[in-house]
Amino acid sequence: MRVLLTSAGLETKEIQECFLDMAGKDMSLVKALFIPTAAIDAGAIEVLPKCMNDLLKCGILDKNITVYDLHAGMEFEKLQHYDVVYLCGGNASYLLERINATGFHKSLDKYIKNNGLVIGVSAGSLIFTNNLENNLGLADTKLEVHCITGERKGKLAYPLKSNVRLTNTCALVIRDLPDGAEIIGGDTL
Repeated sequence: MRVLLTSAGLETKEIQECFLDMAGKDMSLVKALFIPTAAIDAGAIEVLPKCMNDLLKCGILDKNITVYDLHAGMEFEKLQHYDVVYLCGGNASYLLERINATGFHKSLDKYIKNNGLVIGVSAGSLIFTNNLENNLGLADTKLEVHCITGERKGKLAYPLKSNVRLTNTCALVIRDLPDGAEIIGGDTL
């Protein structure tokens, strides 16, 4: 399992390096599935170029990035051809509704369980936690994003506490539960 839940994407050098390490291959060979579905209002749409730049600045080639807006599901067999799935921010309820309605949740769950790499940004992170009903059930906690103060950097005890806070410069990294959850990046209490 390789999941990176963030408020603001690959915002710091440490988060970028974690992503590069988790990808484990030459970034020019990485194929990314970029999902902007949550961006349904002007503010979220405005941030999409920054999200795309997260992948480009790490060395992923533009030609290796597929934009996929979840108007239909994607079978696991096709999804597994991607090295990373990047879920953008915006409206978490809408994103989760599209993921569940198209059946993409089944493919994404299998992808994660088969060591697929996922980056969630804001709403793209919240769908994996207890913030919403019918969530994707990856982390049994409520996640707060864009906080002024966040969790202390380091390993997290399992089971996770009921509420985990992320600043824009830190991330919740989930490798293999129960032992693989940790906070990386900037601000601490």
